[in-house]
Amino acid sequence: MAQSYDAIVVGAGINGASTAYHLRLLGAGRVLLLERGGVAAGGTGKSAAVVRQNYSTPLMTRLARKSIEKFRAMRQELGQDGGFEQVGYFMVLAADHVAGQVANVAMQRSLGVDVHMMEDAEIDARLPWLNREGVAGISYEVDGGCADPIRTTEAYVSAFERLGGEVRLKTPVRALTRAGDRITGVLLDEGSLAAGTVVNAGGPWAHFLADSANLELPLRTVREQDTVWEGRPNRPLPTGVISLATDGLYIRPLGQRRFIVGRGFPKEYVDVDPYNYKETADDAIVSLILERLEYRIPSFAGAKLIDSYAALYDVTPDWYPFIGPRRGLAGYCDMNGGSGHGFKVGPAFGEELARWIVTGQVEPDFAGLSHDRIVEGRLFTQTFGGNRG
Repeated sequence: MAQSYDAIVVGAGINGASTAYHLRLLGAGRVLLLERGGVAAGGTGKSAAVVRQNYSTPLMTRLARKSIEKFRAMRQELGQDGGFEQVGYFMVLAADHVAGQVANVAMQRSLGVDVHMMEDAEIDARLPWLNREGVAGISYEVDGGCADPIRTTEAYVSAFERLGGEVRLKTPVRALTRAGDRITGVLLDEGSLAAGTVVNAGGPWAHFLADSANLELPLRTVREQDTVWEGRPNRPLPTGVISLATDGLYIRPLGQRRFIVGRGFPKEYVDVDPYNYKETADDAIVSLILERLEYRIPSFAGAKLIDSYAALYDVTPDWYPFIGPRRGLAGYCDMNGGSGHGFKVGPAFGEELARWIVTGQVEPDFAGLSHDRIVEGRLFTQTFGGNRG
């Protein structure tokens, strides 16, 4: 007879780890977290781990604000912190972006976000290194910042285990098991496991798991490239997280004059096989990033390249994640399609999905993230914008 669990979560990235932890916290019973590699071994581990509330919809702003609160309280709640540093978040805008961002800022402020459009004197004081040619406006989010994606995910996994959860690493899930309109568990190399609910948090690999049970899951897997630079000493450099909408770049400080710099929207998205893709960055992309970086922040001239690499996004048709159960299918929940934004809202995603599973209660706006929206043709029309998370 197969081992039985109240819930099985597949994938130990930030979304799977947060969901597993909150399931145990809310009394879900026997919960198992399965991972084909190690903790944060997929997209999470290579995330730039920017934490911000700059979104264009109240739903994502609300969830991002909740996650900020959870990042702040992580040591108290989980017993260890995730390296969260509130260094501020700046959005640098060209003229055609300003009106939209002014509206976003007004919406965000109505939800309690500490954000404002900067005046010239503040820009001069906070961003003296910025080449302002072509810059029409800048917004500043006080509570934004960045975290350590691996430490954050490990904190959730460790807290989950302390609550009595079970973790199995290096344990690939080969398939979902299904009986009619119910997902009944998972198939491992050593046999099957039964579950009241299976949460598919497989990220770029989630659609393979869905395919095994004949479930539609329209996810693209695209290759994303990041670089790490070290600025020269005795030069003014950013201290906060910067999104350069003017140049299609984002900058995340690492300390010791080092920064992750990656491409932001708009850019080309290249679909790849998550089991077989080039994990180093292209020379042309590295050169383009440095050219744009030196232009916008001249003090980066002569910066030293420390690293460059490629990671993966799992992208939905409307760039909003699939989260929650599906109408007409019992025993299954999606938790995938972060579209490059999963890290910063992962803590809130996990809490709200766990509550939905355990109590059957869900906020109406969060319920709109269900995959049911694809079937019903009610896709989100506003894109996230911003940078990789």
